[in-house]
Amino acid sequence: MTPPPGWYPDPTAPHQERWWDGAAWTEHRRAPGPTGYGPAVDRTPGTASQYGWHPASGYHQAPSVPAPAAPPPTGGVPGEPSSDGRGKAVALTTAAAVLVGAIVTGVFVLGEDDAGSPRTRTRPVTATTSDPAPVTDPPTPSPTASESPADDPAVVEDQLNGVTFPLPDGWVRPEYVAEDDVMMTTDGTYDCPADGGVCRHGMVVSRTVTANAESSPKVLARQDIEDAADDAYDRDLVGDKPFGGIESHEEVASGPVAVAGRAGYYVRWRVKTAKGPGGYVQSMVFPSTVGTESPILVRYVFDAGEDGPPPADMDTITKGIRPIGDADTGGGVGSGIGPTP
Repeated sequence: MTPPPGWYPDPTAPHQERWWDGAAWTEHRRAPGPTGYGPAVDRTPGTASQYGWHPASGYHQAPSVPAPAAPPPTGGVPGEPSSDGRGKAVALTTAAAVLVGAIVTGVFVLGEDDAGSPRTRTRPVTATTSDPAPVTDPPTPSPTASESPADDPAVVEDQLNGVTFPLPDGWVRPEYVAEDDVMMTTDGTYDCPADGGVCRHGMVVSRTVTANAESSPKVLARQDIEDAADDAYDRDLVGDKPFGGIESHEEVASGPVAVAGRAGYYVRWRVKTAKGPGGYVQSMVFPSTVGTESPILVRYVFDAGEDGPPPADMDTITKGIRPIGDADTGGGVGSGIGPTP
Protein backbone atom coordinates (compact mmCIF):
# COMPACT_ATOMS: atom_id res chain seq x y z
CA MET A 1 0.00 0.00 0.00
CA THR A 2 1.45 3.37 -1.06
CA PRO A 3 1.53 6.35 1.34
CA PRO A 4 -1.34 8.87 1.15
CA PRO A 5 -0.82 12.24 -0.62
CA GLY A 6 1.32 14.67 1.37
CA TRP A 7 4.64 16.48 1.82
CA TYR A 8 7.59 14.15 2.26
CA PRO A 9 11.40 14.51 2.17
CA ASP A 10 12.49 14.83 -1.45
CA PRO A 11 14.49 11.69 -2.31
CA THR A 12 16.67 13.77 -4.67
CA ALA A 13 17.20 16.66 -2.18
CA PRO A 14 16.70 15.67 1.49
CA HIS A 15 16.99 19.28 2.67
CA GLN A 16 13.55 20.10 1.17
CA GLU A 17 10.09 18.48 0.92
CA ARG A 18 8.27 17.33 -2.22
CA TRP A 19 4.57 16.61 -2.83
CA TRP A 20 3.51 12.98 -3.20
CA ASP A 21 0.05 12.78 -4.84
CA GLY A 22 -0.55 9.22 -3.72
CA ALA A 23 0.75 7.70 -6.92
CA ALA A 24 3.85 9.64 -7.98
CA TRP A 25 6.07 12.62 -7.12
CA THR A 26 4.98 16.01 -8.46
CA GLU A 27 7.19 18.98 -9.24
CA HIS A 28 6.00 20.90 -6.14
CA ARG A 29 8.76 21.45 -3.57
CA ARG A 30 9.09 23.50 -0.39
CA ALA A 31 11.29 24.04 2.64
CA PRO A 32 10.62 21.58 5.48
CA GLY A 33 7.59 22.63 7.52
CA PRO A 34 7.22 22.41 11.30
CA THR A 35 4.49 19.76 11.17
CA GLY A 36 6.64 16.79 10.12
CA TYR A 37 5.36 14.33 7.55
CA GLY A 38 1.90 14.45 6.04
CA PRO A 39 -0.05 17.16 4.15
CA ALA A 40 0.65 20.79 4.98
CA VAL A 41 -2.05 22.60 6.96
CA ASP A 42 -1.68 25.91 5.13
CA ARG A 43 -1.52 24.90 1.49
CA THR A 44 -1.48 21.81 -0.71
CA PRO A 45 -1.13 21.73 -4.51
CA GLY A 46 -4.23 20.62 -6.32
CA THR A 47 -7.62 21.73 -4.95
CA ALA A 48 -9.04 24.83 -3.24
CA SER A 49 -10.17 22.88 -0.19
CA GLN A 50 -6.62 21.72 0.36
CA TYR A 51 -5.59 25.38 0.84
CA GLY A 52 -8.23 25.70 3.59
CA TRP A 53 -10.90 27.41 1.39
CA HIS A 54 -14.31 25.79 1.62
CA PRO A 55 -16.17 26.26 -1.71
CA ALA A 56 -19.65 26.07 -0.19
CA SER A 57 -19.34 28.54 2.66
CA GLY A 58 -16.58 30.74 1.24
CA TYR A 59 -14.74 30.74 4.59
CA HIS A 60 -11.27 29.56 5.41
CA GLN A 61 -11.29 26.49 7.53
CA ALA A 62 -8.60 24.19 8.77
CA PRO A 63 -8.32 21.14 6.54
CA SER A 64 -8.26 17.75 8.05
CA VAL A 65 -4.75 16.47 8.42
CA PRO A 66 -4.19 12.76 8.13
CA ALA A 67 -1.94 11.05 10.61
CA PRO A 68 1.72 11.11 9.61
CA ALA A 69 2.64 8.23 7.41
CA ALA A 70 5.90 6.66 6.47
CA PRO A 71 7.55 8.43 3.52
CA PRO A 72 7.48 6.81 0.10
CA PRO A 73 10.34 4.65 -1.00
CA THR A 74 13.53 6.34 -2.07
CA GLY A 75 13.00 5.37 -5.67
CA GLY A 76 9.48 6.88 -5.66
CA VAL A 77 7.85 3.81 -7.22
CA PRO A 78 4.10 3.55 -6.31
CA GLY A 79 3.14 0.32 -4.74
CA GLU A 80 6.63 -0.65 -3.63
CA PRO A 81 6.54 -1.65 0.05
CA SER A 82 8.66 0.33 2.49
CA SER A 83 9.70 -0.87 5.90
CA ASP A 84 9.60 1.17 9.11
CA GLY A 85 13.38 0.92 9.29
CA ARG A 86 13.84 2.62 5.92
CA GLY A 87 11.37 5.34 6.87
CA LYS A 88 13.20 6.02 10.10
CA ALA A 89 16.49 6.15 8.24
CA VAL A 90 15.14 8.83 5.88
CA ALA A 91 13.80 10.81 8.84
CA LEU A 92 17.10 10.60 10.69
CA THR A 93 19.01 11.65 7.55
CA THR A 94 16.81 14.74 7.16
CA ALA A 95 17.15 15.69 10.85
CA ALA A 96 20.92 15.28 10.68
CA ALA A 97 21.11 17.55 7.60
CA VAL A 98 19.11 20.26 9.39
CA LEU A 99 21.27 19.94 12.53
CA VAL A 100 24.53 20.23 10.53
CA GLY A 101 23.19 23.32 8.74
CA ALA A 102 22.37 24.94 12.10
CA ILE A 103 25.81 24.16 13.51
CA VAL A 104 27.64 25.58 10.46
CA THR A 105 25.49 28.74 10.62
CA GLY A 106 26.33 29.14 14.30
CA VAL A 107 30.04 28.77 13.62
CA PHE A 108 30.01 31.57 11.08
CA VAL A 109 27.94 33.84 13.33
CA LEU A 110 30.29 33.30 16.24
CA GLY A 111 33.27 33.92 13.92
CA GLU A 112 32.61 37.68 13.96
CA ASP A 113 33.76 39.98 16.72
CA ASP A 114 31.66 42.60 18.45
CA ALA A 115 32.32 45.08 15.66
CA GLY A 116 31.03 42.67 13.03
CA SER A 117 34.38 42.14 11.36
CA PRO A 118 35.37 38.56 10.57
CA ARG A 119 38.05 36.88 12.64
CA THR A 120 40.22 33.97 11.65
CA ARG A 121 38.05 30.91 11.23
CA THR A 122 38.97 27.26 11.49
CA ARG A 123 37.73 24.92 8.83
CA PRO A 124 35.07 22.54 10.26
CA VAL A 125 36.48 19.08 10.83
CA THR A 126 34.26 16.10 10.05
CA ALA A 127 34.64 12.45 10.87
CA THR A 128 35.09 11.45 7.22
CA THR A 129 38.40 10.14 5.96
CA SER A 130 38.10 11.91 2.60
CA ASP A 131 38.82 15.39 3.97
CA PRO A 132 42.43 16.46 3.40
CA ALA A 133 44.56 17.23 6.42
CA PRO A 134 44.92 20.94 7.21
CA VAL A 135 47.93 22.43 5.44
CA THR A 136 50.06 25.06 7.14
CA ASP A 137 52.74 27.08 5.41
CA PRO A 138 56.26 26.70 6.83
CA PRO A 139 57.58 29.77 8.64
CA THR A 140 59.60 32.08 6.51
CA PRO A 141 63.03 32.75 7.95
CA SER A 142 63.79 36.41 8.65
CA PRO A 143 66.92 37.66 6.90
CA THR A 144 69.50 39.55 8.92
CA ALA A 145 71.81 42.34 7.86
CA SER A 146 74.84 40.07 8.26
CA GLU A 147 73.66 37.28 5.94
CA SER A 148 75.96 36.60 3.01
CA PRO A 149 74.93 36.87 -0.65
CA ALA A 150 73.41 33.67 -1.97
CA ASP A 151 76.23 33.15 -4.53
CA ASP A 152 79.10 33.41 -2.02
CA PRO A 153 78.69 31.69 1.37
CA ALA A 154 82.14 32.95 2.51
CA VAL A 155 81.11 36.62 2.36
CA VAL A 156 79.19 38.68 4.93
CA GLU A 157 77.15 41.58 3.57
CA ASP A 158 76.67 44.96 5.28
CA GLN A 159 73.71 46.25 3.30
CA LEU A 160 73.42 49.52 5.22
CA ASN A 161 76.95 50.61 4.32
CA GLY A 162 77.07 48.92 0.93
CA VAL A 163 80.10 46.67 1.52
CA THR A 164 80.90 42.99 1.98
CA PHE A 165 83.43 41.33 4.30
CA PRO A 166 85.29 38.08 3.65
CA LEU A 167 84.57 35.35 6.20
CA PRO A 168 87.93 33.71 7.12
CA ASP A 169 88.22 30.14 8.30
CA GLY A 170 87.27 29.84 11.96
CA TRP A 171 84.90 32.83 11.77
CA VAL A 172 81.10 32.71 11.73
CA ARG A 173 78.17 35.06 11.36
CA PRO A 174 77.05 36.47 14.71
CA GLU A 175 74.69 34.46 16.91
CA TYR A 176 73.43 35.49 20.37
CA VAL A 177 75.56 38.65 20.32
CA ALA A 178 74.31 41.65 22.32
CA GLU A 179 76.52 44.25 20.61
CA ASP A 180 75.10 46.18 17.66
CA ASP A 181 76.42 46.02 14.09
CA VAL A 182 78.53 42.89 14.58
CA MET A 183 79.53 41.42 11.20
CA MET A 184 81.32 38.27 12.36
CA THR A 185 82.86 36.53 15.37
CA THR A 186 85.24 33.67 15.94
CA ASP A 187 83.53 30.33 16.31
CA GLY A 188 82.60 29.39 19.88
CA THR A 189 82.80 31.13 23.25
CA TYR A 190 84.73 30.77 26.50
CA ASP A 191 84.26 31.79 30.14
CA CYS A 192 85.49 35.34 30.70
CA PRO A 193 88.49 35.37 33.08
CA ALA A 194 87.13 37.95 35.56
CA ASP A 195 83.49 38.87 36.10
CA GLY A 196 82.09 35.79 34.46
CA GLY A 197 79.86 35.55 31.46
CA VAL A 198 80.99 34.40 28.03
CA CYS A 199 83.62 35.98 25.80
CA ARG A 200 84.74 35.51 22.19
CA HIS A 201 88.29 35.48 20.90
CA GLY A 202 87.52 37.73 17.93
CA MET A 203 84.89 40.16 16.65
CA VAL A 204 84.43 42.59 13.72
CA VAL A 205 81.94 45.47 13.95
CA SER A 206 80.81 47.78 11.13
CA ARG A 207 78.76 50.93 11.64
CA THR A 208 78.11 54.35 10.08
CA VAL A 209 79.55 57.45 11.78
CA THR A 210 76.53 59.74 12.23
CA ALA A 211 77.00 61.55 15.56
CA ASN A 212 80.13 63.41 14.51
CA ALA A 213 80.43 66.30 12.06
CA GLU A 214 84.05 65.34 11.42
CA SER A 215 84.67 63.63 8.09
CA SER A 216 88.43 62.99 8.19
CA PRO A 217 89.09 59.21 8.46
CA LYS A 218 92.32 59.88 10.39
CA VAL A 219 90.66 62.11 12.98
CA LEU A 220 87.68 59.78 13.38
CA ALA A 221 89.86 56.68 13.78
CA ARG A 222 92.00 58.32 16.46
CA GLN A 223 88.92 59.57 18.28
CA ASP A 224 87.36 56.10 18.32
CA ILE A 225 90.27 53.85 19.33
CA GLU A 226 90.00 54.53 23.07
CA ASP A 227 86.25 53.88 23.10
CA ALA A 228 86.81 50.72 21.09
CA ALA A 229 89.35 49.45 23.63
CA ASP A 230 87.11 50.27 26.59
CA ASP A 231 84.08 48.57 25.00
CA ALA A 232 86.11 45.45 24.22
CA TYR A 233 88.29 44.96 27.31
CA ASP A 234 87.32 47.37 30.10
CA ARG A 235 83.57 47.23 30.79
CA ASP A 236 80.78 45.39 29.02
CA LEU A 237 77.26 46.60 28.28
CA VAL A 238 76.01 45.92 31.83
CA GLY A 239 79.02 47.48 33.59
CA ASP A 240 80.88 44.26 34.44
CA LYS A 241 84.60 43.86 33.85
CA PRO A 242 85.04 40.52 32.07
CA PHE A 243 88.85 40.97 31.96
CA GLY A 244 89.24 42.89 35.20
CA GLY A 245 89.71 46.19 33.36
CA ILE A 246 92.45 47.67 31.15
CA GLU A 247 95.81 48.23 32.83
CA SER A 248 97.74 49.71 29.88
CA HIS A 249 97.88 50.04 26.13
CA GLU A 250 100.34 50.87 23.36
CA GLU A 251 99.86 51.87 19.72
CA VAL A 252 101.41 49.19 17.55
CA ALA A 253 100.33 50.38 14.09
CA SER A 254 98.55 53.23 12.32
CA GLY A 255 98.41 54.94 8.95
CA PRO A 256 96.55 55.35 5.65
CA VAL A 257 94.72 52.36 4.22
CA ALA A 258 92.80 51.70 1.03
CA VAL A 259 89.44 50.08 1.71
CA ALA A 260 87.05 49.15 -1.10
CA GLY A 261 88.82 51.62 -3.35
CA ARG A 262 88.50 54.48 -0.82
CA ALA A 263 91.19 56.27 1.15
CA GLY A 264 90.89 55.46 4.84
CA TYR A 265 92.92 55.44 8.04
CA TYR A 266 93.46 52.93 10.86
CA VAL A 267 94.86 52.85 14.41
CA ARG A 268 95.77 49.61 16.24
CA TRP A 269 96.38 49.21 19.97
CA ARG A 270 97.79 46.36 22.01
CA VAL A 271 95.80 46.26 25.27
CA LYS A 272 96.89 44.62 28.54
CA THR A 273 94.20 43.62 31.02
CA ALA A 274 94.15 42.71 34.73
CA LYS A 275 93.17 39.13 33.90
CA GLY A 276 93.65 37.16 30.74
CA PRO A 277 96.12 37.79 27.92
CA GLY A 278 94.55 41.07 26.80
CA GLY A 279 94.15 41.72 23.10
CA TYR A 280 94.43 43.89 20.00
CA VAL A 281 91.92 46.60 19.09
CA GLN A 282 91.79 48.44 15.76
CA SER A 283 89.61 51.37 14.62
CA MET A 284 89.45 51.89 10.85
CA VAL A 285 87.45 54.60 9.03
CA PHE A 286 86.83 55.08 5.30
CA PRO A 287 84.16 56.84 3.19
CA SER A 288 81.11 54.83 2.21
CA THR A 289 80.60 54.00 -1.45
CA VAL A 290 76.83 54.54 -1.25
CA GLY A 291 74.36 57.27 -0.29
CA THR A 292 75.88 60.42 1.18
CA GLU A 293 79.29 58.71 1.50
CA SER A 294 79.13 58.97 5.28
CA PRO A 295 82.24 57.53 6.97
CA ILE A 296 82.17 53.84 7.82
CA LEU A 297 83.80 52.76 11.10
CA VAL A 298 85.09 49.19 11.34
CA ARG A 299 86.32 47.88 14.71
CA TYR A 300 88.48 44.80 15.08
CA VAL A 301 88.76 43.06 18.49
CA PHE A 302 91.24 40.16 18.66
CA ASP A 303 92.27 38.39 21.86
CA ALA A 304 96.02 38.04 22.32
CA GLY A 305 97.64 34.71 23.14
CA GLU A 306 97.58 31.39 21.38
CA ASP A 307 93.78 31.12 21.45
CA GLY A 308 93.19 34.46 19.74
CA PRO A 309 93.25 34.98 15.96
CA PRO A 310 96.53 36.32 14.55
CA PRO A 311 96.62 40.13 14.16
CA ALA A 312 97.52 39.58 10.48
CA ASP A 313 93.88 38.52 9.94
CA MET A 314 92.92 42.19 10.44
CA ASP A 315 94.87 43.03 7.26
CA THR A 316 93.41 40.02 5.43
CA ILE A 317 89.85 41.06 6.23
CA THR A 318 90.59 44.69 5.31
CA LYS A 319 91.96 43.68 1.91
CA GLY A 320 88.82 41.61 1.24
CA ILE A 321 86.28 44.38 1.90
CA ARG A 322 84.39 45.16 -1.32
CA PRO A 323 81.53 47.38 -2.44
CA ILE A 324 78.42 45.25 -2.91
CA GLY A 325 78.41 43.89 -6.45
CA ASP A 326 82.04 44.88 -7.15
CA ALA A 327 84.52 42.03 -6.88
CA ASP A 328 87.42 43.88 -8.56
CA THR A 329 87.94 46.69 -6.04
CA GLY A 330 90.62 45.91 -3.49
CA GLY A 331 92.51 47.59 -0.70
CA GLY A 332 94.56 47.02 2.39
CA VAL A 333 97.49 48.43 4.28
CA GLY A 334 100.10 49.78 1.84
CA SER A 335 97.85 49.31 -1.20
CA GLY A 336 97.27 52.00 -3.74
CA ILE A 337 94.07 53.98 -3.57
CA GLY A 338 91.55 52.98 -6.21
CA PRO A 339 90.57 49.87 -8.16
CA THR A 340 93.11 47.15 -8.47
CA PRO A 341 94.29 46.59 -12.09
